[in-house]
Amino acid sequence: MQDLIKTFSARLLHSNAILVIVQASQGSVPREVGAWMAVFADAALGTVGGGRLEHDALAHARALLQDPSLPVLLDYALGPSLGQCCGGRVTLAFEPLSAHDLPTLVQRLQTLQPPPMPVALFGSGHVGNALVRALSLLPMRLTWIDSRDQAFPSGTPVGVQCEHSNPVQGAVAGLAPKSRVLVMSFSHAEDFAIVNACLLRQRQHGDLPFIGLIGSKTKWATFRHRLQDKGFSAAELAHVTCPIGLPGMRDKRPEVIAALVAAQLLLTLAP
Repeated sequence: MQDLIKTFSARLLHSNAILVIVQASQGSVPREVGAWMAVFADAALGTVGGGRLEHDALAHARALLQDPSLPVLLDYALGPSLGQCCGGRVTLAFEPLSAHDLPTLVQRLQTLQPPPMPVALFGSGHVGNALVRALSLLPMRLTWIDSRDQAFPSGTPVGVQCEHSNPVQGAVAGLAPKSRVLVMSFSHAEDFAIVNACLLRQRQHGDLPFIGLIGSKTKWATFRHRLQDKGFSAAELAHVTCPIGLPGMRDKRPEVIAALVAAQLLLTLAP
């Protein structure tokens, strides 16, 4: 999203645009309220849902660039008027923008969408690398943590914060509230220390909605017994998810695991 906003801002320096925003919705619709699309005469950034709705929105926005007297608020019944199977209603707002609007544009766009989910990923192995690539494309604010020097590869995606922490569990105290935590360090000893620190923080603050540990059921059984010996209750231990990732797949390739874990994290946002 930040890259999209930067590209939008850079283009707006030289060309006027129409900002198309989903202002209201009812029933089944392709995008949520606040979704936006920037339309230039020769390009478009973002999306308000695709299909015929977006096709018509693009046409109207480009017509508005030429004729400012056209309507700036349109209501679409997705089934009858556009032939889309969603069946709901969408109200789109069309706002002309120029370089003069740049000082407030970034803040406005950031407030249109929910804030990105904070995710803390411990470990820069094969699965960790695959996860960083997958999560960097999603509405997440990713902190990547490892205890080893020079653990992070060159070419880390823009927006990913890399953090060296030794001992690695020392980073737990500084995690953003509501962080989803993924634990997959290079050793079981570090994994255990991180999970232990997360559970202690959860006991004190209750602000880590998801603590995921990579590994088998056997690994978690061993960890669970050791954590019980440290005084954690069954209710506290139930807060740890191990194995991680949506169930039902036996494919262990890092990219597949990353896709399943990414989907699992997104589900934690579901109402």
